[in-house]
Amino acid sequence: MDRTAWLELPPEARSAVETYTGPVEHAETAETGVMARLACTLHTSAGPVFVKGTRSDEPTAWMYDYEARVTRVAPLAPRVLWQVDAGGWLLTGYEYLVGPHPDLSPGSPDLEPFLDALAVMSETPWPEQVRKKPLHIRWAGFFPSNRSLDLEGQTLVHSDVSPLNMLATEDSIRVLDWALACPGPAWADTGFAIPRLVHAGHTAEQAEALARLVPAYRTASPSAVSTFAHTMCAVWEGRAKSDPAPHRAPLISAARTWCMQRALATK
Repeated sequence: MDRTAWLELPPEARSAVETYTGPVEHAETAETGVMARLACTLHTSAGPVFVKGTRSDEPTAWMYDYEARVTRVAPLAPRVLWQVDAGGWLLTGYEYLVGPHPDLSPGSPDLEPFLDALAVMSETPWPEQVRKKPLHIRWAGFFPSNRSLDLEGQTLVHSDVSPLNMLATEDSIRVLDWALACPGPAWADTGFAIPRLVHAGHTAEQAEALARLVPAYRTASPSAVSTFAHTMCAVWEGRAKSDPAPHRAPLISAARTWCMQRALATK
């Protein structure tokens, strides 16, 4: 998506933001991420603020409102500071966090806090006031209808636990970008993390062993996890066909490796 720079916003939108931030000294447009029409760091005398949003008349504008509502209750998420709808733009200000993206490779010191973060995430219920399709509905058609119970749950699932959506701060892993969150099983984010671990250099067996350190995953039904693994792989393959992107192929390969490992383990 083409990014809009801070100074390209209508004066009404910038003025509404500055009622919360004070005068903006300068702004830096984010170089990573693909979804937000506007994503930038505003530097003010009170400190930096991260802002993201889109035009109010965009068909996807509702997603930004929902993301803010979910982020307010999500574990390890940046604080939502304010939200404005002015000058034809819906904009949300988030706490500015500092830290590198976690390294998930074997032996990394980030692995323990990453698993701790997954454990914390597994304990947060979905906010009932936010209506979004649960995981088993989002993935309908990609798994046998009689396996629906395997993917049902009422936990707040991030569903995109890429290291690029996380920061390793001084005291914990912080989790960003909750736009794709949905209700699902408590262990689902740990399942989403396994291909990320494989992609980072772990074998599928090693990734599973790390995942089992998360209590919710350790107690999950093996057949439910297998349904999840095969369905996730099918969903990702479908996305790659409809929306090819360079980052998809290695993740799909990692997901297939996990699926093969689970198939061998259950023979």
